[in-house]
Amino acid sequence: MYRIILNETSYFGAGCRSVIAEEARRRGFKKAFFVTDKDLIKFGIAGQVTKVFEENNIPYELFSDVKANPTIANVTSGVTAYKASGADFIVVLGGGSTIDTAKGVGIVVNNPDFADVRSLEGTAETQHKAVPTFALPTTAGTAAEVTINYVIIDEEAKKKMVCIDPNDIPAVAIIDPELMYSMPKGLTAATGMDALTHAIESYITPGAWAMSDMFELKAIQMIAANLKAAVDNRQDTAAREAMAQAQYIAGMGFSNVGLGIVHSMAHPLGAFYDTPHGVANALLLSYVMEYNADSHAAPKYKDIAKAMGVDIAGMSTEEGVQAAIEAVKALSISIGIPQKLHEIGVKEEDIPELAIAAFNDVCTGGNPRSTSISDIEALYKKAY
Repeated sequence: MYRIILNETSYFGAGCRSVIAEEARRRGFKKAFFVTDKDLIKFGIAGQVTKVFEENNIPYELFSDVKANPTIANVTSGVTAYKASGADFIVVLGGGSTIDTAKGVGIVVNNPDFADVRSLEGTAETQHKAVPTFALPTTAGTAAEVTINYVIIDEEAKKKMVCIDPNDIPAVAIIDPELMYSMPKGLTAATGMDALTHAIESYITPGAWAMSDMFELKAIQMIAANLKAAVDNRQDTAAREAMAQAQYIAGMGFSNVGLGIVHSMAHPLGAFYDTPHGVANALLLSYVMEYNADSHAAPKYKDIAKAMGVDIAGMSTEEGVQAAIEAVKALSISIGIPQKLHEIGVKEEDIPELAIAAFNDVCTGGNPRSTSISDIEALYKKAY
């Protein structure tokens, strides 16, 4: 049996943020709790959304206690602020971290038995849907607007808690590439590789099936064709729009079939060093692909290579594996992604502890090759 959970409604295209007003009216909502981060306010991106509120006489309460890797404290303060606001729906603008914060807030508000945010880790049995949420991503990578996952850091335990809950998915996803045009080169690269990681990991996970395969191969193809152009030229609106769509398509798949140990290994880097999630995934992807080639997933690597633009005619499975890994590595290098962990501040003496945390991560179960703490430790060392 297979299951697909997606948003109730999704919009795509330049300027589509204007539908916030229509959707709010249609659903009878009166006041928005607007979650975003301070940088988006500072650089005027948030103003593109508050303008919609103001032009349509929608009152709103602004909440910006958000950080790049959201914490339990961020969620708790958001719950308090929401309850005091008198709002009846959430509008969230930002990258994956901001959307994850809003998801945590929306879940706890409507499921007060889970006010201890730590209780949401894993697959929490919440009883009620989150506060109705409209999610507007500003990065083309995490697909948080379409997934049933969110990640919150337990700072005390130095741990990223992966929470998986069908009740957290935003009711409305609004993918407006105009909100992504200001992304700097480095963020465009990292989030784009994050999307590629989602597509590749979920394509080779044991839970993959016909529908998820369809999503992921299309996402890989679109990312391979457009990511470098989006990184190299901020004004390439066609590439930006293609990446906005591709990351969502990848999310449609991975949210429903799972990921693997690229994510397991990336999560502790965020918890230990505050490493941006996209950078961690991008750096680790080719190393883990090489490791996972020794599994039942090996024949699928030829499909990945083909989607990356490689001519696979006449290739053996082994040649297809190498072609896929080399194509991913070449794209990563071409857009300036660091290739070694020491370049991003990882400490070699932390690797044993990182390996334990990665092995215990919820994503490990979705890896196509059975693994161990020692295997993961060896992968960290190889990437170091």
